[in-house]
Amino acid sequence: MRTSNPLLNESTFQSPAHAGHGQMTLQGTVNKTAFLLFLTFATAIYTWNMAMTDPAAAMTWVIGGAIAGFILALITSFKPVWSPVTGSLYALAEGLFLGGLSARYEMQFHGIALQAILLTGGVLLALLAAYSMRLIRATENFKLGIFAATGGIALVYLVTIVLGMFGIQIPYIHGSGMIGIGFSIAVVIIAALNLVLDFDFIENGCAHGAPKYMEWYAAFGLLVTLVWLYVEILRLLSKLARRD
Repeated sequence: MRTSNPLLNESTFQSPAHAGHGQMTLQGTVNKTAFLLFLTFATAIYTWNMAMTDPAAAMTWVIGGAIAGFILALITSFKPVWSPVTGSLYALAEGLFLGGLSARYEMQFHGIALQAILLTGGVLLALLAAYSMRLIRATENFKLGIFAATGGIALVYLVTIVLGMFGIQIPYIHGSGMIGIGFSIAVVIIAALNLVLDFDFIENGCAHGAPKYMEWYAAFGLLVTLVWLYVEILRLLSKLARRD
């Protein structure tokens, strides 16, 4: 969706309003992505430790982080120029959410959090290598397909949340049966392929001389995808563990 956002088209990259403020670079984007990941890990460790000793107290931070992260993501999407601040706040909020969530899964399945982190990092590096070697390309049809699939998944999750408010559960897809595992595998694949869209946006931004603040926005977008991918891998591993 980010690469289809009208705020991210070529005219934005070449906007004269940002002349003299520097241009987006690959190294700058990498540095800012590393910084956002550091912030995420910092707050994740905080709620992880709290959840291991006082789960009830940690839940307040987890829920607050999830809500704040959602709001900050919306703000950043519509106001990329604010991304140096809102992107950093998003990373802190998501860390609070992920730390508590990971601890909850860890208490059920020992070692699952580390497995999810390693798999997420592995997928990131593998796709980055494939993209760098042009083994996979973000063509217009590819972007359209990923956009449609991502929208479909978002719709399924939205329906799940709404029905859950009325005590109705969608059968099979959230269970640990073959259908549930197959659904999670499909979601992990779509989440992973969204990384290709992020790489494409970063490459195009640097090539078009996007304004410097777009480094923060690109780093924010990459973090959003990584958070989604991590959570989905965590869910998939938990389903597989329940079958053992």
